[in-house]
Amino acid sequence: MALDYSKCAREISEVIGGGKNVVSAAHCATRLRLVIADNSKVDRKKLEDVEGVKGVFESNGQLQIIIGTGTVNKVYEEFLSFNGLTAATKDDVKAAAAQRQPVWKQMLKALGDVFVPILPAIVASGLMMGIVEALGKAVPGFAQTDWYAFLDTVSNTAFAFLPVIVAISAARVFGGNIFLGAVIGLLMVHTAFINGWSVGSTETINSFFGVTDGVVPKWHLIGDVVTIRRAGYQGHVIPVIIAVWLMCRIEKWLHKHVPEMIDLFVTPLTTVFTTALLALWIIGPIFAQLESWVLLGAEILVKNPIGAAVMGAVYPWTVVMGLHHMYNVIEAGMLASVGLNTWMPIASAANFAQFGACLAVGIKAHNNKTRVIAVPSSMSAALGITEPAIFGVNMRFFKPFICAMIAGAVGALFGAVSRIGATAYGVTGIPGYLTIDKPLQYTILLLISGGLAFLLVWFIWKEGDAGAKQEAAAGAEGDAAAAPVSEVAADAAEQDALGAMELREVMTSEAGALYAPVRGRVIPAEQIPDETFAGGVLGQGVGIEPEEETVYAPCDGTISSVAETGHAIGISAAGDQELLIHVGVDTVKMGGKGFRTLVAEGDAVKRGQKLLTFDRAAIREAGYPDVVVFLLTNSDDYKGFKVTGV
Repeated sequence: MALDYSKCAREISEVIGGGKNVVSAAHCATRLRLVIADNSKVDRKKLEDVEGVKGVFESNGQLQIIIGTGTVNKVYEEFLSFNGLTAATKDDVKAAAAQRQPVWKQMLKALGDVFVPILPAIVASGLMMGIVEALGKAVPGFAQTDWYAFLDTVSNTAFAFLPVIVAISAARVFGGNIFLGAVIGLLMVHTAFINGWSVGSTETINSFFGVTDGVVPKWHLIGDVVTIRRAGYQGHVIPVIIAVWLMCRIEKWLHKHVPEMIDLFVTPLTTVFTTALLALWIIGPIFAQLESWVLLGAEILVKNPIGAAVMGAVYPWTVVMGLHHMYNVIEAGMLASVGLNTWMPIASAANFAQFGACLAVGIKAHNNKTRVIAVPSSMSAALGITEPAIFGVNMRFFKPFICAMIAGAVGALFGAVSRIGATAYGVTGIPGYLTIDKPLQYTILLLISGGLAFLLVWFIWKEGDAGAKQEAAAGAEGDAAAAPVSEVAADAAEQDALGAMELREVMTSEAGALYAPVRGRVIPAEQIPDETFAGGVLGQGVGIEPEEETVYAPCDGTISSVAETGHAIGISAAGDQELLIHVGVDTVKMGGKGFRTLVAEGDAVKRGQKLLTFDRAAIREAGYPDVVVFLLTNSDDYKGFKVTGV
C-alpha cells in the first residue's frame, strides 16, 4: 500500500511542535533534515511511530528523520506546504544547526574547519622538524652543516609562517576574500616586527632595535592612546583567527553598503586598514598581556609538585593560543640560576600525553582519513611538535584532548616529585633524552603520560564523538539532495542496454525479480561495513564487492533521485518498489571525484542500462570501502520479499 505523503507530513509536523518550531527544513536522498527551535516540544516516541518513518536520530543540531528514497522528497513537499515553510538547502540547514550549537562548540568547530585543510602542511613540517631537531642534538657536528641549515629551514617554514596559512584558511571558512586574509596573516609576521618567538629575549630585542633596555618599542600613532607594539605573532593561532573573522565581517558589511562603482577599491582598502589597526592595536596587545600573566603564573606554579601538575594539564591550552614559545624564558632562567631545567619534564609530559591520545585515536578509528591524519600526527607529537596532533585530531574530537590533559597532569606530577631536570631547553618528548639528567625516571614519565592518555582515550572516546557516528553511518547513504545537478553527458552508446549480457538475480518479491546492479561478489547486508545499511534501517538488500566500475539498472523503472556527488541513485520500479544503489561507504565525502552519472531524475530506464561509472582506485585512495549497496528501501511492504543471490 502506497504511503499517504500528506498524512505522513502532517503527523510529523504535529509531533515535533508544528511549523513554528522548525527553524529550517531540507532533505537528502532518504531523510528529512530539520533544525528545531525547541527540542522539548518533539515527541520522539510518537515520531518514530508515524507511518512512513523508518528511523529518527539527532546529530550536529539536526533532527534527521529517515523516510526512504523516492518517498522523502514527496513527504518533504507536503511538509513544506502544510507548514507554510520555504525550501532550504542542506547547507542552509547545517548553517542553521551550527548557529544553535553552544558557543564553545561553534568555536571548536570553527577551529577544526580552519585547521583541517592545512593539516598536510603542518603534519609534514612537524615530523620533519622533530627529526631535524633530534639529529642536531644527537650529532652536534651535524648542527653546524649546511645540510642541517637547509633541512631546518624547510621543516620550520610552515610554523614560521603559520599565521599566514591560518589566515587564508580562516578567510575561506568565514566567507571573506582569502587574499585579504593572506595580507592580514603576513602583517602578523612582518619583518618590521621582532620575531614573536624571541620577544622574551632582551638580547634579541636590543640587537634588533638598537635599544638598551630590552623593552619592545612601539609606534605611537596617536600619542599614548593608539600604540602598536612592534612584536610579531609567529606561532600564534587565536589572535590571527579573531583578526580574520573581524576582517570578514567588515568586508561583508562594506560590500553591502559601498556603491558598486567604487566597491572594488574602497572595500579592500578599508577592510585591510581597519583590520590591521584593530588587530595590532587591540587584539594583539590583549594576547601579549595574556602571555605575561601566563608566564608569571607558570613561574609560580612550577615551584611545587601540585603546581607542576596544573601546568601539565594547562600546557596544551597555551599551545592552542600560541603562548607556549614564551616558556623558553622560564627554562633559560632556571639554567642560569640553578643549572637545571625542571620545566622541560612538565612540557614533555604534556606533549607525550598528546602523542598517546592521538595514537589511540589513530588505532581505534574506523575512518581511514582519521587514521591517516592521526598516526603521523602522533609521531610528530612524540618528537615534541604537538600542533598537528592538537589541532588535527585531539582538539577536534575534544575528548582525546581532555584525556591528554589529565595524563599530562599525572606525568608532570611524577616529574616534579622525581626531580627530573634537563641541561638545556628547546626539545621535549623522545629527543629530550639528549638533555635529561635521569633517563630512567624520564622513561617512566613518558610511559605514564603517554600510556595513561592512550588508555583513557581507548576506553572513553568513541568515534561517534567526532561528529556523531550515527550521522556518519546514516549519512553514508548520501548527503545529496533529491534534485539532481549531475550533467547527462554520455553519448548514445553509453546508454545501450546490456542485451544478451545477463545480470545475476539477487532479490525477489511479489513485485518481481531484482538483479545485481554491478558485477562482483554478492555479500549479505549484515556484512556491509556501515551500521545503517547493515542494520536494515533503510530497507533490506545486499552488498556487492565490485569487479567492474559500471552500475547498471537492476530492473525497468524510473530514476527517482541522483546524488549531487554522483555516488548514489534511486529508482522507482514496478509495484511501487523504491530502490537505492549506493556506491561505496561514506563516498559522499569525495565530493563527486571518481563518479560519472549517465542518467537524470525522471529518466525511464531498462534493465541492464548503464546508470553511472565509478573509479574503484579513487575510492580506495580516499580511504573508503568500495562495496556497492543495493537496497529495496520499502522491502517491508512486500510479504514475499527474500534475498536470493547470496
